[in-house]
Amino acid sequence: MLELAPSPPPPPTPSLRRDLPRNFDFSLLANCRTVRETKQVHALSLKTGAFDHPPTAAKLLALYAGPEINDLRYARSVFDQIPQPALPSWNVIIKCCVENRHSHDALCLFRELVRDFTPDGFTLPCVIKGCARLSAVEEGKQIHGLALKIGLGSDKFVESSLVSMYSKCGCIASARKVFDGMDDKDLVCWNALIDGYARCGEIEQALEVFNEMPERDAFSWTVLVDGLSKCGKVEAAREIFEKMPSRSLVSWNAMINGYMKSGNFNSARKLFEDMRMRDLITWNSMIAGYDLNGRFREALDMFNCLIKEGFTPNHATLVCALSSVSGLATLSMGSCIHSYMVKNEHPLDGVLGTSLIEMYSKCGSIESALAIFHSISKKKLGHWTAIIVGLGMHGMASPALQLFGEMRKAGIKPNAITFVGVINACNHAGLVDHGRHYFEMMEKEYGIEPTAEHYGCLVDLLCRAGRVKEAKYVINTMPMKPNKVMWMSLLSGSRIQGNQKVGEYAARHVIELAPETIGCYIVLSNIYAAAGKWDKVSQVREMMKKKGIRKEPGCSSIEHKGMLHEFLVGDKSHLQTEQIYSKLTEMRERLKLAGHVPDTSQVLLCIEEEEVKETELENHSERLAIAFGLINVNPGSPIRIMKNLRVCNDCHSVTKLLSCIYDREIIVRDNSRFHHFKSGLCSCNDFW
Repeated sequence: MLELAPSPPPPPTPSLRRDLPRNFDFSLLANCRTVRETKQVHALSLKTGAFDHPPTAAKLLALYAGPEINDLRYARSVFDQIPQPALPSWNVIIKCCVENRHSHDALCLFRELVRDFTPDGFTLPCVIKGCARLSAVEEGKQIHGLALKIGLGSDKFVESSLVSMYSKCGCIASARKVFDGMDDKDLVCWNALIDGYARCGEIEQALEVFNEMPERDAFSWTVLVDGLSKCGKVEAAREIFEKMPSRSLVSWNAMINGYMKSGNFNSARKLFEDMRMRDLITWNSMIAGYDLNGRFREALDMFNCLIKEGFTPNHATLVCALSSVSGLATLSMGSCIHSYMVKNEHPLDGVLGTSLIEMYSKCGSIESALAIFHSISKKKLGHWTAIIVGLGMHGMASPALQLFGEMRKAGIKPNAITFVGVINACNHAGLVDHGRHYFEMMEKEYGIEPTAEHYGCLVDLLCRAGRVKEAKYVINTMPMKPNKVMWMSLLSGSRIQGNQKVGEYAARHVIELAPETIGCYIVLSNIYAAAGKWDKVSQVREMMKKKGIRKEPGCSSIEHKGMLHEFLVGDKSHLQTEQIYSKLTEMRERLKLAGHVPDTSQVLLCIEEEEVKETELENHSERLAIAFGLINVNPGSPIRIMKNLRVCNDCHSVTKLLSCIYDREIIVRDNSRFHHFKSGLCSCNDFW
């Protein structure tokens, strides 16, 4: 924090003024127009000794700091060589620092300045602006106090800067107090106050100030549109937007953002198409909005259009595009974006590296994710967390826990998300004791209080290991209210263990919390069917019918040559349907020869005929996708499949056998995790 107090005028000092050398023409400084000319005159001033003449140094400083050159490095170098700079020179360098986003340096210089000078009406507005940019509200308050002490508290520009600073720092009450005390309120002050109210979410007050304004400019309208959009009042924002005398690009972007955040991507797209001019922020808003709403294909289509239009994506663009790739598991598109990043030398030591690791992990290429991780020389917590989460997702508990140990040895402190990844890694490998150990370590060693997500991981870990009573105890004794995910874990665990009592208990809580949860009714129905209680099955089905709930059909997708091919259960709409079903017949025969016996114990329990069950199993969506992959994907390349539902027991066993029969690596990402099948083995070790 700055320690500021008004200083008395400095005592008189011996004059350092020298006459200009005769071989230096001062008019040269006045005629400088380019950085090259300024540097030439600068060099001449040093050579002739003219630089020691205070007006010469001050003029050079002003040239380097001015808008035509604006070179902070040279300006600071000149300033540091002036023995006793006058107040105007201090003002020039402080302003240059603030304008070049070096506001901390500006505050440090200001602290030096007040030791020898009393700041004036040029100094204070600039340094207050620096406080606003740093959100340094305490320092801003000190400078406000100093302004009052030295008689500049009523200065129009100081007051205007204070309103802006308090508004941007969220101290809207202080901003309003300064504003109300002003005699001469200009448009900048009115806009700053509206902006402050909008930032704080106090839209009614922002509208009130807007209506009181004696005049408005484009910024006044735009701030209101942006504030209403961010607060979710999109229709109110649209009303203001339609009334705008002239719509700025910022206002268009604000409306697009507002529509996307409210889930109205169709209105956002219509606005986008109506725009005459677009900037990178416009494109980023569309890509991020589609990604936020799960419209991953539209996001990637928009990304491709951005490239074709000649825009250069920035970090934000690439992060959103990689997120959409992860959502679709389109590895080829992810690899293309990665190649673009390498070609354009985007550094991976920040969020982009984390995004790449996550993308490759979610697309099923954990080897590529590991390669990215190891290529980053200065690894941050985000990189470690992303690879640990990725390895856990792929059932690779041992390397995940090993990297967690290396991270701790490197002195990097894990956060709450890291522990979610670690416990999940234990979960998918059935390491119950390890999972409990890390759950306890989180709070004991790192002081991280477990959240509902951590408890959810622990409950799921216990349920997958068959310890449903223990999981039920954890749910009933945890310090927060259990959520739907925890109860669903308990319900699924009860189904596997055939524990009807606990299953009914869990289902009752799911229906209370989220009655529209389809999976709850399906699992409960299967529990009753497995116990032969068909009357209970009928009751559950009738309940679903009354609520209008239908089971989501299984859908599997596989990417090939940049195209995503989707299959539903028993799908016959694909162009290669004849070949696919021929391959399915071949697969069935080879599975029989390998000794496979279909497992119908936990699927299609409402069907009594075993032959009908087996036929239905053979047409599951992932088997159609596997058949397509065996036909089209080159031998030696993995077959990568994404499924919207959890893989059933029989499909899991079949895929293991097929990986051995056809000597192919098959990677399946279901709604729970990844399954790596190779040579008749699976990475999940059947703890799935």
